[in-house]
Amino acid sequence: MKKFCALLCTLVLTLVLAVPAAAEGENSALSTDAPALTAPAAYVVNLDTNIVVYEKNSETQLQAASLTKMMTCLLLLESYQDQLDTISLTAPGYIYDLIWEQTTNASTADIRRGDTQTLRNLLYAMLLPSANEAAYIVADYMGGGSVDNFVARMNEEAAAIGCTGTTFTDPCGLDDGNVTTARDAYLILRALTAYDIVAEVMATPTYDMGTNANYPTPGTYIIQNTDRMVSSSSGYYRAYTRGGKTGSLGEWQNFAGWHTQDGESYISVVLNVPNATDEEGGRPALLETGALMDWVFATYTIAPALDTTQPITESRIVYSTETDTVMLYPADDMMTLLLREGGAELTEQTFQLPDHLTAPIRQGDVVGTVTLSIEGEPIGTVELIAGSDVSRNQLLYTIARVGEFFSSTYFKVVIMLTMAVVAVYAFIWVLSILGAWSREGDSK
Repeated sequence: MKKFCALLCTLVLTLVLAVPAAAEGENSALSTDAPALTAPAAYVVNLDTNIVVYEKNSETQLQAASLTKMMTCLLLLESYQDQLDTISLTAPGYIYDLIWEQTTNASTADIRRGDTQTLRNLLYAMLLPSANEAAYIVADYMGGGSVDNFVARMNEEAAAIGCTGTTFTDPCGLDDGNVTTARDAYLILRALTAYDIVAEVMATPTYDMGTNANYPTPGTYIIQNTDRMVSSSSGYYRAYTRGGKTGSLGEWQNFAGWHTQDGESYISVVLNVPNATDEEGGRPALLETGALMDWVFATYTIAPALDTTQPITESRIVYSTETDTVMLYPADDMMTLLLREGGAELTEQTFQLPDHLTAPIRQGDVVGTVTLSIEGEPIGTVELIAGSDVSRNQLLYTIARVGEFFSSTYFKVVIMLTMAVVAVYAFIWVLSILGAWSREGDSK
């Protein structure tokens, strides 16, 4: 009997010692006052934050026209950016038949059959006067004599950079089958502007192509930029425009532009702007781009959304007699695109914090995060840090831990097992007493 009771007591003691201590807590549309556009599709993105500040039917497929040449230029630079002056190409005769099959009024840089031009000159010819023959010369060379091979590469590249509504059928945009979306045109221009030479080319109002048999006199073979937004003598001029690509077929025009002012950069796209929008000047896409970007620069700015010197919220803290709460500060000011007027006040804050913090905490400890949104669209997440040291009161901590233990499920299980052991022991003891009495009665 003594051995049995000792075994039960040992079991209970083992269960009590095996109970773990309770775990300790571990430390766009941004505005609605944009100008009305006649363009059926448009898209404007801030390049510093990737925030879309204007969108109109940006996924609708429309004819790309000469915006197609941006992809031809992109493939040219991907392969030959360091050989623009060392590789020269001769214009094959068959490409002119391909052009004249579609139109006799194609934009040109007057590169004639058999003329030889450097890749640099061909790049300028495609981006300034939008020369169709220059695009075909590049396509013939890079396609190994097959324009179709080059067009296949154009479509592969479009898919690779994320375009979902773009299809190319020729290297220049004369064919009606060349289609794109405002968003896709943005992606292509953004990829193109990653090359330094593009900023130089696009910002050039006029370019000297040098001399050849047709232009033997220096300074007479000059090509003009169709993007009048970079020409200071033009009524469409904007000092913030770094360049872009025009395009037109029929009674409308396209423009994809690149703009920078006060260190803030954007890409804008307007597609199929009706010519009737600018009957006087004849550049409707440039006219609407100017109005749209004037509004963008007047409306938005890169500014801090948070103030790291001011607490953003507070959190309850336990096991301390110094304070019941600790002030929390943003670890970063989150420079982002905001409305110039009251932009920071329009942000919505969503906190990711535990129910309470556990002392001790040191100033600067990361205790959570805050996500900022504008009209439901997240614009960034910043860590939250403790604004002061908070020490632990050991007595409060010990009392709390003891209280946690006695209210825990483990303790309740131990009590129940102990009561069961006592009950069993009592039952056996009673049986043993009754047995002893029975034996005494028998002996009498």
